[in-house]
Parts: sequence; C-alpha cells; structure tokens
Amino acid sequence: MLIKRKNKLDLSENDVTPESIYHQRRDILKKLGIAAASLPLASNATAGIFDVFSNDDQKTIDNRRPLSTIKSPLSDPNLSLTPENKITQYNNFYEFGTDKSSPAIRAENFVTDPWQVKIDGLVNKPLTLNYDDLFSLFPLEERIYRLRCVEAWSMNVPWIGFSLSDIIKRADPTGSAKYVAFQTLYDPNQMPGQASRSLGGGIDYPYVEGLRLDEALHPLTLLSVGLYGKTLPPQNGAPLRLVVPWKYGFKSIKSIVRITLTDKQPPTTWNMLASDEYGFYANVNPTVDHPRWSQASERFIGEGNIFSSRRQPTTMFNGYADAVASLYKGMDLKRNY
Repeated sequence: MLIKRKNKLDLSENDVTPESIYHQRRDILKKLGIAAASLPLASNATAGIFDVFSNDDQKTIDNRRPLSTIKSPLSDPNLSLTPENKITQYNNFYEFGTDKSSPAIRAENFVTDPWQVKIDGLVNKPLTLNYDDLFSLFPLEERIYRLRCVEAWSMNVPWIGFSLSDIIKRADPTGSAKYVAFQTLYDPNQMPGQASRSLGGGIDYPYVEGLRLDEALHPLTLLSVGLYGKTLPPQNGAPLRLVVPWKYGFKSIKSIVRITLTDKQPPTTWNMLASDEYGFYANVNPTVDHPRWSQASERFIGEGNIFSSRRQPTTMFNGYADAVASLYKGMDLKRNY
C-alpha cells in the first residue's frame, strides 16, 4: 500500500465539494435513474492505491455525470483546499496572456465543445475522442492533489478526471513506445497569446509537453476534465488538461488536442525556451533551485488575500515521494531536473 488509508486527519467531504452540490446529489441521481450502487468506483489502475469513498458519497460533475471521490496523499494532512475563486482567477495560461488574471478574462468565450483529441504514434489502435467521449468512456474520479508551480507558489485542488493510463491502454502502445508527447490546441483567433509574441510570452506555439511512458502510466497521473464539481473553466485548461502532481505545474499541459506515443524524448515548450531553467523532468525538488530563485519553500494560496498566503517548506516530489520516487531510482535528480 503506497498511500495511507482514510483517517481523522483527512479532508472531509464538505471540504472537497461545495455544500450546494452535496445536498443536490441524491436528487440528481434519482432524476438520472441511476442507483448509487451501480456507479463506477476507481479504475483498475488506481484500485489499491487510493482510498475510495463508499457509494453513499457518490458525486456528480455539473449535476449530471456520476463520479467517484478518492483520496490521495497530501504532504500536510491538515492542508485546506484552495478556494474555487482563487483556482479560477490565478492562472498561468500564456495563450491568453502572461498576467495571472488575464486567462479568466480573455478565455471567457473560448469554445471547448465541439472538441477532438487524437491519440496516435506508436500504438496499435489509434483513436480520436470527441468532447462527450471525455466524460462517457472513462470512470470519472475526484482527486485532491497539490499543485506546485515552478514560481514557488502552490494550491490544493479537487480535480475531476480519469487516469491517463485509461486512454493509453485503449490505444494499445507498441513495444517500442517509450514516451508520451502532448500538444495544446493551436488557434490564434481564440488564443490571442498565440497571435502575439509579446502577449504570449515569446513562446513558439503550439505548447507541447511530454512524459516518459512509465510516468504517464502511473496511477497518480490524471487527465482532468473538471474541478470543484464542475467542468474545467477555459482558463484552467478546458476541456482536457494533464495533472502530474509530483511535477511543477508547467508540465500539466492544458486544452490538449493530441497525445502521441513515441520512442524518442519529445521536445517540451519551456525546455526549448530556456533549457538551463526548465528541464524535461521538472520534478518538484526543494534541493534544486531555479537559477533565479529558491525552491526550498512555497507560498500556499488558500483563504485570505493571495499575497498574504502563508509560506511553507517544499517537500520532495511535492509530497508524493512514497508513490513515485521509485520511478527515478539511480538517477541524478540535479542533472535530470
């Protein structure tokens, strides 16, 4: 067992989902004609790793799609959730501007449905998923994950989604596949940062990211379609974003349109822009500083004013070392930053 079972220090259900959604749940299930006992629990990839709530604690996303609530390890079991308004108003999404408040403003009319995601490359069964497939083909789960930005701030987020491994296994990788490459939508008409180098931070778009295949298949690696009981807002990466909780936030690519299996390490946007500052692995590591600032501590964004949020020490692999450290056994984590 990699992760501790539920105990009195874990967050309560009311900490995870707004009270209004909690009280609506049973009425919603009855209207949908769905019995709680028939709803899916955690996928096979996460069974035995996470703590799964009982059927009495079933939830929905946008008051219609059923999901399971599972618990994941926290570096601080007393850590509260970051308020929803902070999660949706304080974002890095340079496709909509480099200011933290710009994405929520400029992405307001971003179209996420219809949407297509292609899974291709070194797979036996390439496939294309549409918007509804993202919510219907895989059991949805709510997972509480810490998000640690390379800028030395952090949040604690109730994501909704499914294991990335669910998609990869459906595509059936070939034996030569070693990496997974991701690509964000390229649409300068909708994403003004892609049309302007000054507005978009000088990045060559589309945004691209990558993982080793074993990282992508790890049960903690999530494809998110929502947070706080709702589908993702555009500024948070709608309709589909990656969440890899032991890595810095820039690895969690947003608004994904392509997932490609490959035998070569794929290029990644920030590494191409500044390779001495942003490595391929991007594992949270308090002993390896960014060239321009320390990573030993972070500003946790919780209740109160964003800039008055408390500071706390950063933990190795963002608190998930027990679950993921074995992936990097024998590696020099300062060299492979």
